[in-house]
Formats: sequence, C-alpha cells, structure tokens
Amino acid sequence: MLSIALGELIQVFRNRLVLVTSFIMPVAVSAYFIHQHETFADLGSLGYIAAVVMFTVGAFGLYTTTVTTLASRRQNLFLKRLRSTPASDAGILSGLMLPVTVLALVQVTAILIVLAAVAGGPTNVPLLVAAVLSTVIMMLGLGLATAGLTNSPEHAQVTTLPVSLGAIAVASWVGITGTEELTLLKRLLPGGSATELVLNAWNGGVPVADSLPLLLPTLSWVVVAVALASRLFRWEPRR
Repeated sequence: MLSIALGELIQVFRNRLVLVTSFIMPVAVSAYFIHQHETFADLGSLGYIAAVVMFTVGAFGLYTTTVTTLASRRQNLFLKRLRSTPASDAGILSGLMLPVTVLALVQVTAILIVLAAVAGGPTNVPLLVAAVLSTVIMMLGLGLATAGLTNSPEHAQVTTLPVSLGAIAVASWVGITGTEELTLLKRLLPGGSATELVLNAWNGGVPVADSLPLLLPTLSWVVVAVALASRLFRWEPRR
C-alpha cells in the first residue's frame, strides 16, 4: 500500500489539474474567507467560516481529486495492472487515496490554525477534530461512489459538481441559518450535521453530550456511499 501511495504522491505533484483542484482553489477560497472573516462572521459566526473552509477543502481538495484520480487510473488501465499484483483491492484503493487524504488533512489543519490565530480559536478542539475526521471519511466514501459513475478525468469535472457544490451550499445554509428550523432536514443532508458539529465545537455553548450524536448522520452517509461504491465501482474502463 505504501509503495502505491508514494507513487501516487509523485503523480499528484505532476498533474496540473489535480494541483489546481487540490491546492490552489481550496487555499484561495479559504484565504478569502479568512481575510474577510469579520464580514462573514456577521452573516454566521467563526464556526460558519471554519465549516465552509473544511468543506471547501473536502469538496475540491479531497472529493474531486479522489474521483479524478480513480477515473484516470482506470482509464490508463493502471487499476487493472495493480489488481494483478499481490496487493488487495482495499490496499490498492487505500494506497491511491492516502496521499490526497493526508494532503487534505494538512490543508484543513493549517487553514484552521490560521483562522484561529487571526480571529480566535475553537472552544472544543477534540470535537472539532471529530467533525473534520468524520467529514473526511464521508467525502472519501462519496468519492469512491462517484468514481463508479465517472468514465474519465474530464468527465469528473461534471460528475463531481453536484456533491461538491451541494456540500458547500448545505454548509453555508446551516452555518448562516442554524438548525432551529427544518432541523431534521438540515442534519440529514450531506454535510449538515458535520457543519452543526463544527459550529458547536468552534462557538461553544452546547454540551458535548448533545453534540456527539451529530456524528451519526455523517457516518450514515459513509455507509450509504460505501454501499453504492461496492455496486458502482469498476476496475476497468466501461466498454
């Protein structure tokens, strides 16, 4: 798995499209939100900014890159060749997704540290870590499922848009309006409960015991995504 991950890391830095979607776009958007944090805090809160930053990196830096990577490796038959090696299917997929996952976690951590330094830190760091990790797992699962519907790296620019834009839209909706109204709907949408968890972790005021159940909807989406991926994912190009 580690040898696959190392080779994939090298390919990430050679691919201009991946570099743009993984680094430049998320960092640019996050930098804008941090620079304008007072304006956006007036709309929602610092927790809202943190949630949007998390989902920007998660959507463009992790989810989109995962789909693009898997579609590319399938198209050039690299996935097929890897399956002829002793590596297991899980090991192959883990190796391919490990570099972008680590890079996304590093990005989120660095950007949130900058936000905390500029505007003030979170009230509950462990709760924030739980929100970030559960979101990363969810975006990876959704990436696997979407990769099953994606025929090529170019096609990924289309197939990833609904989830990418949808997750950021849900984060903005929940971050600005809260969950006092339409509570169940907001929590069940992908990213809704994770955003509320970030709000609670950053802004405080909500007991930890009341926040932990918010992990369940996000982890439920992981189960749904993995189930879809097991049915949709293909190791060879569609004929």
